[in-house]
Amino acid sequence: MSSYPETVAGIATALAKGEFSSVEITRHYLDRIAAHDSRLNSYITVCEEHSLNQAAAADAMLKSKDAGPLTGVPYAHKDIFCTKGIKTSCGSRMLDNFVAPYSATVSERLDAASMVLLGKTNMDEFAMGSSNETSYFGPVTNPWREGAVPGGSSGGSAAAVAARLAPGATGTDTGGSIRQPAALCGISGLKPTYGRVSRFGLIAFASSLDQGGPMATTAEDLALLLNVMAGFDNKDSTSVDRPDEDYTRSLREPAAGLRVGIPKQFFSADLDADVAAPIRSAISELETMGAICTEIDLKHMDLSIPAYYVISSAECSSNLSRYDGVRFGHRCDDPRDIEDMYRRSRSEGFGVETQRRILVGTYALSSGYYDAYYQKAQQIRRLIRDEFKNALENVDAILGPTSPTTAFTMGQKSDDPVAMYLSDIYTTAVNLAGLPAISIPVGFADGLPVGMQLIGNYFAEAKLLQIAHQYQNVTDWHQHSPSLDDGIE
Repeated sequence: MSSYPETVAGIATALAKGEFSSVEITRHYLDRIAAHDSRLNSYITVCEEHSLNQAAAADAMLKSKDAGPLTGVPYAHKDIFCTKGIKTSCGSRMLDNFVAPYSATVSERLDAASMVLLGKTNMDEFAMGSSNETSYFGPVTNPWREGAVPGGSSGGSAAAVAARLAPGATGTDTGGSIRQPAALCGISGLKPTYGRVSRFGLIAFASSLDQGGPMATTAEDLALLLNVMAGFDNKDSTSVDRPDEDYTRSLREPAAGLRVGIPKQFFSADLDADVAAPIRSAISELETMGAICTEIDLKHMDLSIPAYYVISSAECSSNLSRYDGVRFGHRCDDPRDIEDMYRRSRSEGFGVETQRRILVGTYALSSGYYDAYYQKAQQIRRLIRDEFKNALENVDAILGPTSPTTAFTMGQKSDDPVAMYLSDIYTTAVNLAGLPAISIPVGFADGLPVGMQLIGNYFAEAKLLQIAHQYQNVTDWHQHSPSLDDGIE
């Protein structure tokens, strides 16, 4: 492996000390991408010239002592965030020719921090998937095992960080799409409180659920990235107007005395025994550190999957209606009339899973079925939110597995949508409630990573990062990386 640091924090510190330049570390990651990504397929677009230009500008800032905390640090950007002048495809044929005329607020904040964009990462089409197999640009491979999925929809970002093709990355989480791929790839990933990170310029899947967040190897790196990404945005009507925070502020506070709730529903028959064992070991480790772990009851958790897929599909049906072949995106060749253009442009532009969710959502919103499905799902959503609210009055965080299994084989669940949807059984409730949650690696099962999820109260990201960081101080699971047998330095 390289002599360069592998974490965001380590690279930032070394750059500030002048141990190497931003151009050198950027060149290092570009070389690794060139050497390995033909196998992993974690990137859709690599921005080599743009990256090196940004790195050179960052080096000038570092020399003039006009640098910020993350100046010159490279990162990968999920291809769901608009980036001015760079293709933003959302993993879909529908947007394969779309070059964004403006940048998302998150993209602007990362640019303002003088970070270096390596490229745009692969993802499930329009963020609809749990395996990164629905991308128009092909599936992403889990770097831990050939033929295994990396999770989705932020699977490209997760695989890139795990394979050390980027020190950190952005992702989005609608029903677990940061946390689940983080777990399956053995990295750390944070879904912030809904409204904490601007959604302006984030291509919408389900507007009441989508939330951007950071992915990296450590909780400390997540805190540093969230410091850049989070903040009020008056261009986003769902952005929460709160003072900016330093998410690193509590990292070094001990975990002793913290109260952690363990929902009995998270350790049901749905959880593989090989996954449960590392989670229980992590609970024991937290107790050794002084945390107080107690069992709690979240009796409505089994309703989260059906409620989530009704609500998210209904919102995707509405959001994706704009892709009609008229204003932007894919347009079919030689349409006979406008109806033919609509039908063929959408049929050709959208993949099977996206079409499935549009149809389900349209049905749930149709006259005669709205009350039975969409309204009922929203009522369940309130029950789940209230249940979390009550539980978090008595504990500082809620702990459980991130995924019921380790990374499964490509194609294993492709013909069974329900089995695929159940991959999110432990994550969707968090999005329905709008709460923050983090996934960190806690071990392996049959050679594949296992992730543990911590759920916190609204705007308690610093508390979750504190617990995760303290756990990572006494364990080394986050330091494990897959061997790519490359010899690339």
